[in-house]
Amino acid sequence: MKWKDRKYGEESPYIPAGPFKIRLPFIHYRFEWPDYVQGLLMCAVDLSAIPLLIELLGMPFEVALAIVVLNGVFYLLHHLLGDPAVPGWITPAIPLIMLYCQQFPEGPERVHALIAFQMTLGILSVFLGATGLAAKVVKLIPSAMKSGVILGAGFAAIISVFQIGGKFDDFPWTITIAIGIGFYLLFSKHFATLQNRNPFWGTVAKLGIFPVIIIAVVIAPLFGEAAWPTIQWGFSSPDFITLWNEYTIFGIGFPPIMMFVTGLPTVLAAYIVLFGDVLQTKALVEDGAAKRPDEKVEYSPSRAHLIFGIRNSVMSILGPDVTMSGPLWSAMQVVMVERFKKGRKAMDSFFGGVGSFRWGTNTGLFLLPIVSLVQPILGVALALTMLIQGYVSVKVGILESRSQRDLGIAGIIGAVLCIKGAAWAFGVGILLCFLIFGKDFFKGEVDNTFSKDQESDLEEA
Repeated sequence: MKWKDRKYGEESPYIPAGPFKIRLPFIHYRFEWPDYVQGLLMCAVDLSAIPLLIELLGMPFEVALAIVVLNGVFYLLHHLLGDPAVPGWITPAIPLIMLYCQQFPEGPERVHALIAFQMTLGILSVFLGATGLAAKVVKLIPSAMKSGVILGAGFAAIISVFQIGGKFDDFPWTITIAIGIGFYLLFSKHFATLQNRNPFWGTVAKLGIFPVIIIAVVIAPLFGEAAWPTIQWGFSSPDFITLWNEYTIFGIGFPPIMMFVTGLPTVLAAYIVLFGDVLQTKALVEDGAAKRPDEKVEYSPSRAHLIFGIRNSVMSILGPDVTMSGPLWSAMQVVMVERFKKGRKAMDSFFGGVGSFRWGTNTGLFLLPIVSLVQPILGVALALTMLIQGYVSVKVGILESRSQRDLGIAGIIGAVLCIKGAAWAFGVGILLCFLIFGKDFFKGEVDNTFSKDQESDLEEA
């Protein structure tokens, strides 16, 4: 059956393959050109991973580009295998992974640490997805500790921008202006009202942080913080040969087993953050599906675990990536859901929207005019991503706490996580939860810490 033959209330056509549902463009879903074009432009955010890879591993630009391209190819797996999501990085965990890997000297040892980390996370995700244990494992972790890890990830993201030698030192004016505009577009109540009243501002809102990146391209040279982009024509040239010879197990061998052991605490911290993205994806998909009864869209956390687990496992072998392979690019998932809500004429199938978008980002990575346009301000794009994620992580981390005692413990865990790393943070968290909650270690307590704010929110609504 082709996409045109889908009846009201049915799923998009697919080829069954065990836990997966294979959907191919033009056959099982209509190709959505507006989302494809948007993807061409938004590949700038994918490219902002390059400064991280250069900073952490000291690799040349073209080698880092090769990792971004590989990651982009694996992004396609989600919609092709039946996961209704725009996949992305595990953004809140990036500073934690950077801190962990920087404990090792730059060179083969640091690359080994990153390979071992990503491979462990991938195998863990596949195991939890295959067994269906994902939710049970996370439920066993006390709320105070989950809150502390997410808070710590938010703190670390903000610290990475403002610490001495961070991106703010390189682009102070550009980051100040760009993040101000970005926060206004994403989080301001005034702009939320404005975009609902005016179609132009509504279109701007759907582009996520791309308008801010374009503004940064102009602001940075005006303040002398970056060169004007030199637009080049043709196609980009990712360097896969150097990548595989110098940064993978094919060139430097398999990591020592001890590295898999030492990375476990940070892997668990990254997984806690990752699981929050899984829950967020489920909520966003269900919100969109409620408005579109004409298409049955189901989100399976177990299937998602299998897909991003496979992505991390394979990337650890072909091109270890500090951003990791996450289940969600939250900003673009929101954009896709909002377009999906507008009806079948706007977006025939949700899989068509998310698939077309990711085909677009992959195309953009090979177009040299786009890559050369944003290359001078990739550090700004990265800082924007980190600060926005820091804002979201702190908010989510606080709301994960269920009492004032949880908040106190979480604050200490978050601070220790930023300074001493995940192993120390978990040790401190376990000790504090035991001392404060005793026999209620896993249950903690619930008080009315947020009840006043919840009542105010209800009154405003």
